[in-house]
Amino acid sequence: MWFSLDVIRARKGDCLILHFGSKDDPHFIMIDGGPSNVYEPHLKLRLEQLRKGRDLEEQDPLPVDVMMVSHVDDDHIKGILDLTKELRDLKQAQSPLFLRVGSLWHNSFDDLLKTTPKELKAEAGFGAAALAGEIEVADDEEFDAAKVLASIPQGRDLRLDAEFFKWKINDEFKGKLILATGNAKAVPLKGGLKFTVVGPMKPELEALQKEHDKWLRKKKKSPEAALAAFIDKSIPNLSSIVLLAEAEGKTMLLTGDARGDKILKGLQLVGLLGPGKHSKMRVDLLKVPHHGSANNLETSFFRRITADHYVFSGNGEHGNPERESLEMLFTARGNDPFVMHFTYPIDEIDVEREKDWKKERAKEKAKKKTKIREDWSPKKHSLTAFFAAHQDFANKVSIVEEGNPHVINLLDKVGF
Repeated sequence: MWFSLDVIRARKGDCLILHFGSKDDPHFIMIDGGPSNVYEPHLKLRLEQLRKGRDLEEQDPLPVDVMMVSHVDDDHIKGILDLTKELRDLKQAQSPLFLRVGSLWHNSFDDLLKTTPKELKAEAGFGAAALAGEIEVADDEEFDAAKVLASIPQGRDLRLDAEFFKWKINDEFKGKLILATGNAKAVPLKGGLKFTVVGPMKPELEALQKEHDKWLRKKKKSPEAALAAFIDKSIPNLSSIVLLAEAEGKTMLLTGDARGDKILKGLQLVGLLGPGKHSKMRVDLLKVPHHGSANNLETSFFRRITADHYVFSGNGEHGNPERESLEMLFTARGNDPFVMHFTYPIDEIDVEREKDWKKERAKEKAKKKTKIREDWSPKKHSLTAFFAAHQDFANKVSIVEEGNPHVINLLDKVGF
């Protein structure tokens, strides 16, 4: 049986394909599509390779069991929208579609918070204003929440595309929201795969709904006050679908942009992780949350959830993956055997990380009463220097190469 994760270059975002089934009965799930400039050079190329590997004729669509958007954020959803646009153009031109989707897994923001189109427009406007610098956000977590709000229209566009193609939405969940609940049962798929939903958690979603209702009552205040009232740091976590995938005793934990402590809490909620602060679990593969942002992680997260494979998807934009996150993993498990998979070469990641560091430092200097980070130091801040100082740790690194498939096989090898 196949149980493999296909890791695709996605700039600052995520783009993954989960293969399962077998050569005679192949199945796969698309998970996110990255931001702009990912679909055409990377995802589309990989889909063409999969079509060729299956010997499909031009008129035969590549069957996709599930297309999942784990997170309502541009760096997860834009590549999927680029794909659906191409499919729309082909359909309107009455040309063969190269891909057919069975089910779309996606929690739209209006479904999550029961908002009206008018309210959605206001929320998206506040998020866009924050990203443009028109409204000040206090920290990285508020910035992440603003990104979610700004991407609300993209989530709506995806739903319209799904309706256009008559894709079933959350079909395996009876068309309802994908949520983690106490003592949840795994959801089986044809082909021998099953999923347990770890996040978002239903109790926390209900709490955010109350905050959202308060925000609606306060939004006549200034934009700054309204945004501060609603840019709740839980928004990115509550809009991130977190899943544990299982096949023949092997496991993958797919985390979206959720925060590490929320993932642990979700695993406990569904009964996969024992109670208490020191309970542990092992998975075969962990997609490191939020592109390796240190804001989403603590050393204890890596101690409590151990893996044979760690996937870091990020090219250095927004500083991710951060050196602090790798230091956490090193502290927790530095001497253990495992592989770290990076979507770009370490030196290329550092180039973007340095740019981001200097940009953020300039912003901090422009603000009053703000702690200003020190000047960028390659020795103190680069991933390159950290790995050079810990060669055994560096030997665990595997890079996704440009144009070449990077498939992590947990069972039988996917041959294309």
